[in-house]
Amino acid sequence: MVNKQTVLPTMASGDDSPIFEDDESPPYSLEKMTDLVAVWEVALSDEVHKIEFEHGTTSGKRVVYVDGKEVIRKEWMFKLVGKETFYVGAAKTKATINIDAVGGFAYEYTLEINGKSLKKYMENRSKTTNTWVLHLDSEDFRVVLEKDTLDVWCNGKKMETAGEFVDDGTETHFNIGNHDCYIKAVSSGKRKEGIIHSLIVDNREIPETVE
Repeated sequence: MVNKQTVLPTMASGDDSPIFEDDESPPYSLEKMTDLVAVWEVALSDEVHKIEFEHGTTSGKRVVYVDGKEVIRKEWMFKLVGKETFYVGAAKTKATINIDAVGGFAYEYTLEINGKSLKKYMENRSKTTNTWVLHLDSEDFRVVLEKDTLDVWCNGKKMETAGEFVDDGTETHFNIGNHDCYIKAVSSGKRKEGIIHSLIVDNREIPETVE
């Protein structure tokens, strides 16, 4: 069996084609995941999801894990190239792993989200969402605003919100525990920048996080 150390260094690189270096170890024991070939982290509104892919280059075995949970297992596949499609997160976002041969016994693994390469999807997502990470009551919280729908997510849950018009824009109010929060939207006055969104928690502005 060709292991990942000999196969993967010859694979093509790229943001959506991860490659392990020889001195790196997969997140689980080698006994469990001897054919682990790729790991991706995908930031969606509900949370950052971890996708792992096993590919047996002799048996054709394909196994997909999402956040450590097995979602696809195919033990014997005569065709070593192809694709596997599955769904990720609370919104059931479509994900596809493409398996392509790149010469000899080397393979390239790329991840697509909603039909776009991971890189393009995340670039587009950065334009349509805002993300903030904050620490409250000894807990970490990740707040995401979807600008097209104005949905607010916090640690995997869509929040109940109340919108309010104010003099210089709008405020979307919600609560995290006993903390009063709102996202303020004001015009930047510049066409390219558009609307500026800010998260206020207990009257304190939280700096935005870049994912």
